[in-house]
Amino acid sequence: MITIAPNGMIQMDRIDAIAAFVAVAEAGTFVGAARRLGRSPAGLTRAVASLEQRLGARLFTRTTRVVMLTDAGRRHLESCQAILRDVAALESGAAAESEEAAGALVVTASVVFGRLHVVPIVTELLRRHRAVDVRLRLSDDVVPLVESGIDVGIRIAHLPDSSLKAVRVGSVRRALYASPAYLAAHGEPKSPADLARHAIVAFAPAAPSATRWTLGRGRARRTIEIAPRLVVNLAEPAIDAAVAGLGVTRVLSYMVDHLVRAGALRAVLEAFEPPPIPVHVVHPAGRHLPLRTRLFLDLVVTSLRRRFDVD
Repeated sequence: MITIAPNGMIQMDRIDAIAAFVAVAEAGTFVGAARRLGRSPAGLTRAVASLEQRLGARLFTRTTRVVMLTDAGRRHLESCQAILRDVAALESGAAAESEEAAGALVVTASVVFGRLHVVPIVTELLRRHRAVDVRLRLSDDVVPLVESGIDVGIRIAHLPDSSLKAVRVGSVRRALYASPAYLAAHGEPKSPADLARHAIVAFAPAAPSATRWTLGRGRARRTIEIAPRLVVNLAEPAIDAAVAGLGVTRVLSYMVDHLVRAGALRAVLEAFEPPPIPVHVVHPAGRHLPLRTRLFLDLVVTSLRRRFDVD
């Protein structure tokens, strides 16, 4: 057990060691924890070693790549996390009236979603809080949050189990679209088999070509071969080509909702769409969040739920 001095206080060096232990346990590496805390791996190693010496127990089994909790480490982790929560609550209560949002916030999202939906929210945050800076990392690759020092991420995916805390803010569809002019000239497909007679614009972010689309749900799912006239690795050129009447493309609904509302594109074969994909706001769990992060989470969750009409 972690002991507290007779005056009810824990010395700051012990708080530091506890924070180092919890950060390493949650990150899985000393390097990842060091990035998260803004400290050196060597400093965290010394802090954890001092805690192990004080407790008389080894908390981690170390390898060249990762560290794993020992049985003693697992027993102590929950109590250490509770201590940090209590300390954070005391600090928050004492500073509640004078606290001002400040510092750098690191946010990640996919490229098109970030441009269309996250940038306006970040802009609003910066307008409201002059002492906050934002580092917005837009990438269609899944960037690990803790290891990369990222505070908040927006994920469009079915999430695997992880240590991240996730808040669902909506869902998007993977759907087929074409311009009204193209459909007037070539007819509207009524079944997936009809796509064999249509020009296809394929968005394939991770492959040099795209030759198969899976459509439908459950037992009605079927994979069809397509012969695209154009294959691009970014969504926006594929969308531009579809708007220009080059053919049918397949993208996520949030990318083209504004074009559908404007009449530049129409959804086709909607009855054959696969199940919607959830949208989550995620952040590392088990630690006190700075005010700037809490304010952004409130703003991004509220804004995205409003956009996706989620209560």
